[in-house]
Amino acid sequence: MLNDRYQIGPAQIEALYQYAKFQFECGNYSGAADYLYQYRALCTNSERSLSALWGKLAAEILMQNWDIALEELNRLKEIIDSKNFASPLNQVQSRIWLMHWSLFIFFNHDNGRTQIIDLFNQDKYLNAIQTSAPHLLRYLATAFIVNKRRRPQFKDFIKVIQQEQHSYKNPITEFLACVYVNYDFDGAQKKMRECEEVILNDPFLGKRVEESNFSTVPLRDEFLENARLFIFETYCRIHQRIDMGVLAEKLNLNYEEAERWIVNLIRSSKLDAKIDSETGAVIMEPNHLNVYEQLIDHTKALNGRTYKLVSQLLEHAQAQTTR
Repeated sequence: MLNDRYQIGPAQIEALYQYAKFQFECGNYSGAADYLYQYRALCTNSERSLSALWGKLAAEILMQNWDIALEELNRLKEIIDSKNFASPLNQVQSRIWLMHWSLFIFFNHDNGRTQIIDLFNQDKYLNAIQTSAPHLLRYLATAFIVNKRRRPQFKDFIKVIQQEQHSYKNPITEFLACVYVNYDFDGAQKKMRECEEVILNDPFLGKRVEESNFSTVPLRDEFLENARLFIFETYCRIHQRIDMGVLAEKLNLNYEEAERWIVNLIRSSKLDAKIDSETGAVIMEPNHLNVYEQLIDHTKALNGRTYKLVSQLLEHAQAQTTR
């Protein structure tokens, strides 16, 4: 119809693609995005259409249209996940490229910290990270740390950190390994300082916000606050009585700051704990099971299940014998 009525054929449609590319290279990202949108509506070549979608994503990112960029990112994800690639390696590479591009969106979009967990923590994408791009683990780890809603996937992610700690090391992933794998709180304290340096020097994590005459890095403050909370919660699961001075050292704070921080935490999170001012200690309530008590409970349950399983096996063996 286009060819008959307007003399628009494959050559003219291809010229539209080249013109959109020219506009992009000239810095006219708005025009490039519009032309690429029109091109994709007319294009019948799936490979060329995919290339145009990558270009439109780049244009929207450069214009900082984060909502539209997120929509294009999701379209790309659907195509990459459903497309038949020449080899599985090409599909893995496309997923890795998508995750790299997504960093621009996730660390600028209002809901990006949740979205990055939704994408990076999917099995296919997490496998791609572990196989070819372990450096992306720092961004997923940071998202888990600063995300206020502790997701059920966090425990599974700690297992990934444990698996990868010998092949890839970064202060942020090492911090999680210190707290949740090795229970090395002195090591975690040192890693917190290193994490701060990593965040400040990272182009995505260290995004600065200008307020009046001050420049702040919001993610750094959130990270350090939540990192202290991780240390405190884990330390409290192991100990029922904690010296305030020792805790202040673990949290990398002075005594007064640590006391104030813990008081605010107890009030806000309804933590089963109290501060003994006379002895300068934090006392966990007795109904708070520590790690050793939890191990004993799990072991008891394991014994019961093992006994039941052995009984079933013996019954099955006896039944087979009588037959």
